[in-house]
Amino acid sequence: MLKSAENVPAFASADFLAKAGLGRKVIELETKETFFSQGDAADSIFYLQKGRAKVTVVSQGGKEATITMLSAGDFVGEESLASIPGLRLATASAVNSCAALRIEREEMVREMHREPAFADFFLKFLLARSMRTQADLVDQLFNSSEKRLARILLLIAEYGQPGELNTLIPPISQETLADMIGTTRSRVSFFMNRFRRLGFINYDGRIHVNKSLLNVVLLDQFPEQNSRKPVIPISRVTLKPATAIAKAI
Repeated sequence: MLKSAENVPAFASADFLAKAGLGRKVIELETKETFFSQGDAADSIFYLQKGRAKVTVVSQGGKEATITMLSAGDFVGEESLASIPGLRLATASAVNSCAALRIEREEMVREMHREPAFADFFLKFLLARSMRTQADLVDQLFNSSEKRLARILLLIAEYGQPGELNTLIPPISQETLADMIGTTRSRVSFFMNRFRRLGFINYDGRIHVNKSLLNVVLLDQFPEQNSRKPVIPISRVTLKPATAIAKAI
């Protein structure tokens, strides 16, 4: 006996992304292990179930830059879904211990065609990723490097995301932060020391991001306002003309 449409359980994207199945495999990675490397065949997409990861690119000259940081609930490797799959344009690696679902390209495409709810779920992620990329570009073009650093720290701490705030961010080097905001490590060190001095962050082996750092990005109450040179008041002194001074001499 065929089941009616009313008796068929609704598709649950969370269940599909939580366990292995046809064309799907759960993998675990330790710190610095890679999901894929730049130049690999783009034949699968990954859904990060647990942990933090980063996406980096390496130029022909050998310079490495970090593009973005990833957290649980993010997809990575979506370029594999292009109509003509090619090679990976970046490297995705684990920042700490990670668990992820590796979905083969064919299975991902098939599931999106079969389940509109899943296609809608994935489309919302792509739109959010696109908006984040645009915001990153605007940030890079118009904001100071100090304000860009504040924004990156808040994003890594996942401020604004639903659920409990994660003020303790994963270990991240000042070189990586410098790559992400387009400045030097020495400038990042200077800004981080100032943030700590102003109570925006705490640092004791790991970085704690305090809510007060939001003032830098949202209210534009920025530390540089506190570092401006004070205006030196000019006393009202009547200056004699140069000719009068010459006659007096």
